[in-house]
Amino acid sequence: MRKLSSTWLNIGFQLLGVILALAFTTLILVLAGAPPLQTYGLIITGAFNSASGISNDLVVWVPLILSTAGLLITFSAGLWNIGVEGQITLGAIFTTGVLRIFLDTNVPPWLIILLGILAGMLGGALWAILVGALKTFGGVNEIFGGLGLNFVATALTLWLIFGPWQRPGVGSMSGTVPFPERLWLPQIPGLRMSIWSVVLGIAAVLVVYLLLRSTYLGLKLKAVGKNVRAAFLIGIPTSKYMMISFFGCGLLAGLAGAVQVVAVYHRLIPSISSGYGFLGLLVAMLVNYHAIWAVFIAFFYASLNIGAIQLPIVLKLDSTISGILQGMLVLFVLMVDGVRQRLLKK
Repeated sequence: MRKLSSTWLNIGFQLLGVILALAFTTLILVLAGAPPLQTYGLIITGAFNSASGISNDLVVWVPLILSTAGLLITFSAGLWNIGVEGQITLGAIFTTGVLRIFLDTNVPPWLIILLGILAGMLGGALWAILVGALKTFGGVNEIFGGLGLNFVATALTLWLIFGPWQRPGVGSMSGTVPFPERLWLPQIPGLRMSIWSVVLGIAAVLVVYLLLRSTYLGLKLKAVGKNVRAAFLIGIPTSKYMMISFFGCGLLAGLAGAVQVVAVYHRLIPSISSGYGFLGLLVAMLVNYHAIWAVFIAFFYASLNIGAIQLPIVLKLDSTISGILQGMLVLFVLMVDGVRQRLLKK
């Protein structure tokens, strides 16, 4: 009975956080001279009013859930992998490189796509391991190391687009030459969405869920995250498990970058990560390490991104208003949860 009461109390506080976030965003809309109800209505209709809108939600959801799933691994180990943006970018670079290598060969297209995806996962993992090595062996905080490598990844992308992989006779911010359709993940006719990319997103969540819930590896990662010194004293090689967590996150972030190439843009573009790494951080904080909940929260965030596209067209309102709501949700939910914990202690 007491446990049931505690569960309802937790749900109540979380709902309070959501209400406060909506109230704050509504206040911002009023100050900006925008009608709140019409704004929210446009976001909802923009995200769900057609099959095309829902498919666009899923196009955003896939790299977002892949990034979030990876971040849940490093979060469990007590690490803030801010460098996930760079890991997505390196995944896209490695995938593009492999597809370019096999572009004019007789290798079956499905095998080229598979090799490109595996290469993307490898690229993300290598970039993440570099952050982990700076943290574990160089004493560089993973936040600073990750941010620094994000800038390096962006610079590397621009150099490739305007240098070795430049379009013939022109340097364009639109990216490299698009790959032929045979090197795309199969898409639903008339829509941008690939069922295969959605399957990859669901599979990643299930793997992370089982890893953190049902394996010794997950248990040890959590032990390191709870108290790294205590974990070391009971015999857990903390450095090893920190590196493993970065490696796992990098694999999934690199997979997100690969999906951006083979299923969305079909080329390398300057902003290939699209901010999904940073958005994944918000989702990971909001779900409090629960991988299954990440599926729904990430879809909600993806829908906000797609639905807000209509705001500049109809209300002359910047679409980044959805970002305010996304950030406020995390801020108020965490704030209210902190209040809840203090009240329960008392």
